[in-house]
Order: sequence, then structure tokens, then C-alpha cells
Amino acid sequence: MNIKQLYLILLFSLVFSFSSFSQDYTVSGKIVNLKQQPIAYANILVLSNQDSTAIKGTTSLDDGSFIIGNITKENYSLKISFVGFKDVFLPIQVSNSNLVLDATILKESPESLNEVSITVNKPTLKKEVDRLVFNVANTALSEGSMIDVLRSTPSVLILNNSITVRNAKPAVYINDRKIHLSDAELLQLLEGTPANAIKSIEVITNPSAKYDADSGVVLNIVMSRNLATGYNGVAFASYTQGTYARYNAGISNFYKTDKINVFASYSYNDSKIARSSDERVNYRDNVGINERWISDVDRTTRSKTHTLNTNFDYFINEESTLSFAANLLYLPEYEYITTGQTNVLDASYNRLYNFNNKNDSNDDKYNFGFDLDYDLNFDNGSNLSLNTHLTTYDYDRDQSVKSDYFDVNNTFDYSNLFNTISNQKTLISTVQADYSIPISDSSSFITGVKASFINTDSDLKQYDLNSGTAIFNNANSNAFEYKESVFAAYASYSKSWEKWDLSFGLRAEQTNTEGKSVVDNSITKQDYFDWFPTANISFQASEAISVYSNYKRSIERPDFQSLNPFKFYLSDNTLVTGNPNLQPTITDHFVLGASLNNSFYVEAYYKDMEANSMELPIQDNASNLLVYTPTNLAQTIDYGFDFVAIFDITAKWNVYAVTSFLNWSEKATINNSILKMDTWSNYSELSNSFSFLKDNSLTANFSLVYLSKYQQGFQEVDARLISDLAIKKTVFNKRGALTLSFADLFNTQHYNVKSRYLNQDNARRLNQDSRYVKLGFSYKFGNTRLTTNQRVKDLKERSRLEKKD
Repeated sequence: MNIKQLYLILLFSLVFSFSSFSQDYTVSGKIVNLKQQPIAYANILVLSNQDSTAIKGTTSLDDGSFIIGNITKENYSLKISFVGFKDVFLPIQVSNSNLVLDATILKESPESLNEVSITVNKPTLKKEVDRLVFNVANTALSEGSMIDVLRSTPSVLILNNSITVRNAKPAVYINDRKIHLSDAELLQLLEGTPANAIKSIEVITNPSAKYDADSGVVLNIVMSRNLATGYNGVAFASYTQGTYARYNAGISNFYKTDKINVFASYSYNDSKIARSSDERVNYRDNVGINERWISDVDRTTRSKTHTLNTNFDYFINEESTLSFAANLLYLPEYEYITTGQTNVLDASYNRLYNFNNKNDSNDDKYNFGFDLDYDLNFDNGSNLSLNTHLTTYDYDRDQSVKSDYFDVNNTFDYSNLFNTISNQKTLISTVQADYSIPISDSSSFITGVKASFINTDSDLKQYDLNSGTAIFNNANSNAFEYKESVFAAYASYSKSWEKWDLSFGLRAEQTNTEGKSVVDNSITKQDYFDWFPTANISFQASEAISVYSNYKRSIERPDFQSLNPFKFYLSDNTLVTGNPNLQPTITDHFVLGASLNNSFYVEAYYKDMEANSMELPIQDNASNLLVYTPTNLAQTIDYGFDFVAIFDITAKWNVYAVTSFLNWSEKATINNSILKMDTWSNYSELSNSFSFLKDNSLTANFSLVYLSKYQQGFQEVDARLISDLAIKKTVFNKRGALTLSFADLFNTQHYNVKSRYLNQDNARRLNQDSRYVKLGFSYKFGNTRLTTNQRVKDLKERSRLEKKD
């Protein structure tokens, strides 16, 4: 079965999904407590009067409201439930019109806190004006790692060791605290952190002004909250078999009294991943192709990672809380071995010479983050939150490179050897204050300030070893000092009417940077101020139809390594270098959408990115050198249309289907020539969630994602199909959970990338070791009615410590 056949199956499934959607009547209402406060995430089920089977269901929104569509005329029973409250059963009659219920009041059930039974559910999805909420608690996905959950989260892609949402790199938060590590470190942290405490994943495509201006898209991992005092924990382990075996094990502990919350989680991850690529570069002169370089490259990564996450809350009184958190990542061993065999041919494919290359890199690094928080609630419902953060980061790399050259007769000619030693030390500190106040029952105001300070020092030393002794290479050695400060202030207001909802905010940021290259004593400074507005507006045209629109302006600052002017040779002919003059990317993002019965959505969007930054492979045809360097494009425009459906086919089968058609266009000046490119592409996704057995103790999640051929950074990327299956079975009276996961079921995630414009002519086929099977087991001990207060606190600035691997 080829990728086109699989795509036809996916498109057929999408068509079936959309065509199976039909409108009858709706049941809507609101869930509140005795204080008339809304209850979010309450479960609402429409039950048959004949056998009490669930026909339809949903969960309440943040304001307590809910709507259930596609209900036929009949008498039903409505079941409303939420952990810690007594269940409510309401007889309802759906006749010839939509049914609107009065507010339903749930009463607390104190005794239930000691008798909570955990039920395994299907993941559920809620599409809101500014975000998509993916509820995964107690599902087949929750017993893996955080990265497993993100891989199954709609709209989220993990490709080439990077997390993306709709072609954008998101800021990752846990409980509204940013995780600011490099791409590689973030994946290592998420891979080593258990998902059993996750409540939901929020894909926030239009973050409010409260979020940093460089948070154009936010992935917020919402952790479950504790219910009662006592102690609990979970021990977990997993085995993954890809090309090589991978292991992960750890333990999470939680303890609560009336005055304190304590959480501590440790995990160890031992990973070995194989990647390979077939690469081709055609070096050109003024006439045509001069030399053809054809390479077979193998890359093996071996890492041992320790992660420790702790959180301590002290409840000073009912109004105030003092919290301390630490997020520690330590990699004592990270080995990256690259071996390549290259044949050099003339334009007629006649052999000229060949060479073998080996690059052995060994890293030792740590990233320690610490947070201190104070939270104060006032009688009028307002809240003051204070935070201070410190990150210390240290990275060392020792790289050895050897190239053996052979002549046209494959006779050994000579070798070239060199060694590089590099180091980066970074210190990040921030202070932040936020104040929110409810103006009325339907409006609120929030404001805040933040200051961040970054200091990083890096150095690179290269030694040539051809003579048998180490000779310092001054031309390829350097030191770089970088300082950055950002001062920000924001205000945001929200208001709700009977049919209208409005929120808008404004954030101002002043940025000052200074980079100094020690060898040539050059200094690069940047000083800029900008405004970042955000707005959301929605209108409930009827009980079934709503329309909405939003806008956000955001910034993406370059990571520190991209600003570093070092020339880092991966081989004799491959060079990675930074760009100290790299500018930040400013993005204006507009969305217009409509929804029907909270089940079917149509959206149009437009995104204009000024000075979009990308690392491009630029071949130097005069020197036969391939240089990877970050470059600002003059303009990047992304626009398109999304069609989304979320519904239940049966009480045990939920479907999320989306297809997007998008146009990506780029404009830049490369090698003194103006270059323009644009292309249409398609993104389609079909996610199915199932539950089996009478007690729903067996669950599964199956997803397909199709990416058509697309363009990015003037590179053409071939189509691919991503397929994942996760199965979970609870055992030992639901204290244990056994999971089995499969990735890249159809082995269709290998793909080609090519650059063919002006005098650039190179291509490669990538195998990312994406196909694997994973077996995991977890066991809960102690008072299992508890759920954890785990939260990882960190800063956006930390994500810029390193660029993508």
C-alpha cells in the first residue's frame, strides 16, 4: 500500500466523517455550584430511557455552559457529573425545538472524596474561539510520556526533533508556566516525564496579552489538581524498540496536608536512535554542473538523561500561597556519531575521487531552573501573582572529525583530522507581577509587568591534528559574549453579553541586545520597542451557530546560537555558522471562523511574517562547501482554510477530523538575487478514540495525519503519512496500567527534501527512525484518590539557549 492509496483512505474517511454529520435538535444549559460559580469540565450524558445507554455526551466549558447537538425527538434522561459532586439526573423531552435548560446546580459530596473511583475514558476535544482543548485524563494516552500525548494531540506535529503547530514553533507551558529549553532538551524533558497527571492539552492559537509577545502559539499542558490530603505516587517504566532499544523509568510522589503540597518526580531515560540520509549536491560553475557529490550518511545518537521536577506549595492562609519549584535536566552523556561515504563525480557521472568522514561528538550539559511564587487572593475576587525565576545552563562539546580521501582508483590519498572544543554558559533571570480583578459578573481586567535579563558566554577552539600534534587553528576559533534585556507591560479586558463575547489586550516590549565577537572585537547592538495587540470577538447567532474572529501580533527572537558568529565545521565540506545581524520575526495573524453545534467548524486565516528567520543550506559553488546559516527572509505569507468536525459516532467511538488547504509564499534576497516562491498544500488529520468492555478499562487511540508536498525555506518537502496507535488496559483494580503503542504503522514517514533555485542544487532523503513499538507499565500506590499538583515552572527565554539539532 503506497502513500497515495493511504491518502485516499484518509480523504474517504474525512468525507464520511463530514457527511455523517446531521442536524436535528440541541440540548444546552449551564452547570454551576451552590455559589452560582460555573463548573468547567463537568460530564453531561444523554441517556436512553429504555436501557440507560449513553447516546450523546459532552463536557462543560470554562463558563459552565454546554451544548449537545444531533438529538432526535424523544424522551431522555440527562446525567450530569463531576468529581467531588453528587450526580444529577434530569428527565428531558426533546420535541420540535431546541431545548434550553435552566442552570443545573451540583452539590458537593464530601464523602465521595474518600471513594473516588477512576474511570478510563476516551479523549475528548473542545474547539474554542482561541484554542483547542484535548482532554486526555485516564485515557490510553495518559500512561505514556508527555511526548506521547503531544504526538496524538490534534494540530500538533513532532518532526525533525521539533514541535510545530500549523507551521509555527509553539511556546510550551505546563500549568501556565513556560518551558523554555532548546528543542532537543524540551523533547528529552517531555520524553522523560510521565503523562499520568495530565488533565488536558490546550493548543492556544491566539494567546492573550498576558503571554509573552514571542508566544505566537502556545501549547499549555494542564495538570490535574489534588482532591484530598494524604500521599500517593506512581512508578512507571517503558521499553521502546525502534532500530535500537530505548528505556525509560521513574517515580512520581505527591504529599498534601492542610498547609503544604509537595511533589517530586524523577525519571531516567536511556535512548539510542539511528537516522540516515542519502544526500546529493550538484556544484555548479557558470556553464552548468561542475561536480556531483553523492553521499550516504548515518547518524546515531546515544543519550542518558536525568530529569527531576519538584514543587512545594505552602498555604500561608486561605488567601495566600508561597511556592517554590525546581526543574532540573542533566545529560552526563550525549554522543552523536555521524559517518558518511561520499563519491565525487564529474558532470557525466565519471568518478573523480571519494572520501569517508566520521564525526564523533560528546556533550555534557545541565539546565537547572528555579521559581519562587507568591499568590494572593482578595475578598473582591481579585488576585495578585508574583514570580521570580533563575536558570543556569552549562554546555560542553568535544568533537573529533576525521576524513580519509581516496583517488580515482580508490587508492588512499591522505587524511584530514581536527578537534573542536566548545562551551556555552548562560544565566537567565526574570521577575514578573500579574494582577487580575473582576469588574462585574460578565467582565474582568488583568494587567502585569515583566523584566528578563540574559547573559551568555560561549567559546570555540579548533585544533588541527594532521601533524600528530594539536595545532591551534585561530581562523576557526572564537569567543562570543551576548547580553539581552526585555521589559514588558500589558493590560487585557474581557466582557460578555447575552450573545457577544469580547476580549482585547495590548502588550508593550522594549528589547536591548549586545553581542561581542572577541576575536575581531566586533560589537552588534539592537534596540527596539514594539506594541503587540490581541483581540477576540464572537457572536452567538443562534443556539447552533456562532461566528468569531481574532487577531494577534507576535515576535520571535533568534536563539542565542543563531546569533553566534562561530564557524562550526561538521566535516571538511559542511559548515554551520550563526548570524549576529539576525533580526526578530514579527507576525500578524488574522482568523475568521464559524461553528455549528460546537461540532463543525470552518476557518479562514491569514498570517504575515516580516523577517521570518530560517536556517538554509547554501552551497558555495566556488569552494565546494555546504553552509548552514540562519537567514531573514524579506516576507513570508501563509493563508488558508480549515474544515473541522468533532463528534461521536457511537458512545464508545469519538472522531476528530480536519482538512486544511494552505498557501505558503516566501520572498528573499539570496546571493544578490531576488527570489520568490509559493505553493499550495494540504494537511489532513483523522483521529479516532475508542473505549471497550463494559467498564471501559480497555481504550485505544488511532490517528492518521497526511502532509502533502509543501515548501519551506525555499526547500521542497515531499508528502508523508503519519500513523500512530495507542492501546491501554487497566489492571490490578485500576492501580496498574499496561500500554502498547505503535508509531509509523505503514512505514511512510521517510521523505525527500530538495533545494533547486538560482545556482542551488541539492537534495536529501531522510530516515528519522520514526517506526517503533513501545510497551509501558505504571502502578499507582498510596491514596490513589489523589491527583498531583505537578507543574513545571520555567521561562520562554530558556528555549533560546540552543538552536534546533
